[in-house]
Amino acid sequence: MQKESTDERYEQFVSLFTRHEPGLRAFVRSLVFSWDDANEVMQNTGLVLWRKFDSLDRETDFMRWACVVARFEVLAWRRDKARDRHVFDEDLVNMLAEEVADDHEGLANERRALEVCLKKLPEKQRRIVIAAYEPGVRLNQVAEALGRTATAFYKTLNRARAGLLQCIEREIISEKGGRA
Repeated sequence: MQKESTDERYEQFVSLFTRHEPGLRAFVRSLVFSWDDANEVMQNTGLVLWRKFDSLDRETDFMRWACVVARFEVLAWRRDKARDRHVFDEDLVNMLAEEVADDHEGLANERRALEVCLKKLPEKQRRIVIAAYEPGVRLNQVAEALGRTATAFYKTLNRARAGLLQCIEREIISEKGGRA
């Protein structure tokens, strides 16, 4: 059997990492306080995943493996930031990590449904929702930039969120019905 070239292995890694990055990022984000913290942990996680990729057995679920690596990176990050009051306790990180790792397929289904439902939103509502969830954004600044009062903006955002939630629930039920 011929050994894979470094280029082929690199392409495999990039393909797997790209496919699972949104879920992995959501996993990491559920374990840290802010988007900036998640970005820092994701960067370290990506490096470790690449360095250890040759040790990954082809039969191993990449996402499950990546979540284990990410959990250790969150714990290492947590130790570095231990004096910060916004860092979760190690036991809580482990509990959350286990829970999220066990449900990564369900979360992936929810993300797919969210993407479908975002496309169904009217353009104005979609822009508002996307703007509201940009990392580091302050909602009152978004409202001001859109020429709206904070109250009007929150009402519009909440209506859009409620519509998204209903749509996501319908999509997930429809998806489950299609597989039954």
